[in-house]
Amino acid sequence: MSKRQPHVVVLGNVGQWHWQDLSRAANGCCRLSRGKYEQLQCRLSNSAVRVMCGSLDLTKVDAVLCRAMPRGSLEQIVFRMDALATLERQDVPLLNPPKAIETCIDKFSALSKLRDVGLPVPLTIACQNTRDAIEAFEDLGGDVVLKPLFGSEGRGLLRLTSKQLASRVFSALERSEQTIYLQTFVRHGGKDLRLLVLGDKVLTVQRSREDDWRLNASRGADVEVIDPKSEIVALARQAVEVVGAVMGGVDVVIDPCGNPHILEINASPGWRHVSAACKIDVAQLVVKQVLTVSKET
Repeated sequence: MSKRQPHVVVLGNVGQWHWQDLSRAANGCCRLSRGKYEQLQCRLSNSAVRVMCGSLDLTKVDAVLCRAMPRGSLEQIVFRMDALATLERQDVPLLNPPKAIETCIDKFSALSKLRDVGLPVPLTIACQNTRDAIEAFEDLGGDVVLKPLFGSEGRGLLRLTSKQLASRVFSALERSEQTIYLQTFVRHGGKDLRLLVLGDKVLTVQRSREDDWRLNASRGADVEVIDPKSEIVALARQAVEVVGAVMGGVDVVIDPCGNPHILEINASPGWRHVSAACKIDVAQLVVKQVLTVSKET
């Protein structure tokens, strides 16, 4: 009798390319299903706890690969995290664990934890009103990057060097009841590093662009494999460990003095450009890592 293949659910926003790549890598070693955070529901009774995703009972699958969570109201985000925590209490393996996802969703929370253990991060200020934001703008040298507290792939980034423009932007954010999250702009010479940490492996690429300070590959930056200094690899490993993740994408810039700064960490990183540049089957590594923690192993 043939051994049952583990059933793994890929939960969240997963683009068609990444889904096809995972399906290819999983062929013959596990069964994949797709699920959406918007379809999560929890059912509690005296006899059982069930976390459903459409017709899928997630408490009965062998592992859940958690990908990017879509936008939602505060209540929806809290509930989705509650559902993941419930699965964890039911001993369903999740990659990444809920605590790591919760930390990395919130850029300030993640960066604060990195700073707490002495990892190098840019000067960062988060506040809630225009007056404090203008003071922060000046404290940060009048050249700042405004980021959404929640977001990825360079969406919503704005570099501000004019106090007048900054004031208008901050006022708009205050009126819409958004947090104002600012980082001093670290001059990077048009290059940064993306380190993809997956278990005991670290893959590193350099992203470069001459015509834009934003260096995301999704925005057209050139990507090439690079052999980083061992201390940079160590920083990435420690950053992923600090947030409690198994898989993470760590963005690092080097300032003109040669000092590294961790800009942010992503708990559901993409790997399309990393895989192509490094000529490594990253999807296969992801599947192997999920199976390592699955119920069937």
